[in-house]
Amino acid sequence: MIHARGPGEPELIVAADPAAAAELAARRIADALERATARRGRADWATTGGSTPIGIYRHLAVAPLRDAVPWRSVQLWWGDDRFVGRDHPLSNVIAADQVLLGAAAFSGQSGAGDSGVGVAAGLEPGAPLPVANVHAIPMAEAIGDGYGPAWAAARYDGELRAAAASGGLGVRDGLPVFDVVLLGVGGDGHVLSVFPDSTAWEAEAWALDVPPPTHIGPHVARVTLHPGILAVALEVLVVAHGATKAAVLADVLGPTRDVRRWPAQAARLAGATWILDAAAAAGLHR
Repeated sequence: MIHARGPGEPELIVAADPAAAAELAARRIADALERATARRGRADWATTGGSTPIGIYRHLAVAPLRDAVPWRSVQLWWGDDRFVGRDHPLSNVIAADQVLLGAAAFSGQSGAGDSGVGVAAGLEPGAPLPVANVHAIPMAEAIGDGYGPAWAAARYDGELRAAAASGGLGVRDGLPVFDVVLLGVGGDGHVLSVFPDSTAWEAEAWALDVPPPTHIGPHVARVTLHPGILAVALEVLVVAHGATKAAVLADVLGPTRDVRRWPAQAARLAGATWILDAAAAAGLHR
């Protein structure tokens, strides 16, 4: 395992393979959630979708990390999601339901909410997050009621602001403060659902609707949090693995700074942590 940190740069850790990267990331998240709950009695975690969190969730869903985190004090949010139902294969929530929560009663998918056994799916319990602590972007509600992504974004914005108004979610520089934000990096250098040349940087809303990207798949409308949340988050954790990410990571972590071209550079912060596997890091300049 290789560690590096330059002046004003994030901590960069290169693990041997995706499994090692996922295990390290899971420990970092567990530590951040424990610290937050010890400090203020609550932890707000903004997670991600795609393949990035699956291996991480597997570690958090079982002992010892499952037993170390005070899950009932954790609030789980999403940095972005696609405009599909919660059980759709493209949903950013489905991995959490199926792996982190075990698609169990804790996720609200089956059972009465007081047991971690997945009655419908026949799955074992995962992390014991109460239903009320799981804040998925309301895509299914929007679709079911005939509304679009803008409605889902407005509802999520309202939910975040209500959490802030109650004193639970912190606010700094006019944006919500998460204790930990987990991110992946898109093949075009996007982060969250903030794509190259996005207008999200100028927005005042905390949650924004995003039209379907035409240059990269899946070509589905999205809702994303404002990219400014990365600058105020207490801990930012970027995880990427696989040779297909090597070229874009060489650009994102390379000598040229241009956050409009490579939005993932918004997470290239002093104090952030980037965990890559050896294949993903293969193109990095020494």
